[in-house]
Amino acid sequence: MGRPVIGITSYVEPASWAAWRDTPAALVPHTYVRQVHAAGGLALVVPPLPDDADESDAREVLARLDGLILAGGVDVEPARYDREPHPTLQPSRPDRDASELLFARVTRVDDVAVLGVCRGMQVMAVAAGGTLEQHLPDRLGHTAHSPGPGRYGEHPVELAPGSRLHAILGGQVSVPTYHHQGVESAPGYVSVGWSTDGVLEAVEDPAARFRVAVQWHPEVGSDPRLFHALVAACRR
Repeated sequence: MGRPVIGITSYVEPASWAAWRDTPAALVPHTYVRQVHAAGGLALVVPPLPDDADESDAREVLARLDGLILAGGVDVEPARYDREPHPTLQPSRPDRDASELLFARVTRVDDVAVLGVCRGMQVMAVAAGGTLEQHLPDRLGHTAHSPGPGRYGEHPVELAPGSRLHAILGGQVSVPTYHHQGVESAPGYVSVGWSTDGVLEAVEDPAARFRVAVQWHPEVGSDPRLFHALVAACRR
């Protein structure tokens, strides 16, 4: 086959260009696009689905794609996993929550290749019936996973021998990180990566063609192997 087409989920946010100011636009950091292209794929920005979308609509979109990246972003609304909001909760994006949870469920049933990034890992966990830890510093006593607004941290992640991620990245990898929440549970997924403070950093579904999620931000780092692995899985 030719270059696989990889969808990247996006926000609708106010943006400004030329004479237009604060115009709603479908946005995704271009670092994702560059990584997909460098790995041999073609990137396609996927905006949130309409409010009344269902599984058939999600499948119509996915039929045009060879794989999907559930991209990073703000906190998933706690009501989606039956919790009260923490005081540090970021303003939710109901359109993106609904759309990405739908994509996460359908891609799992249909075995579509998926890479979840940061929020994307949390979306995949919630879609599977899991829960999130809403503010890691409450337990950890530090903010190393998200040092400050717009500032990425960096720390090592240990990967489980025999896992798909271990085969791709090796036993340990240093990662760029920007998150204050974490995954508590992800039914049906295998936990395969942890930071030195015990935070879950990666899950995967070994029965799937390629269904991997990481809590860090590979799109801003210098290690392209996850994107190459996703594109290779889509070719297969």
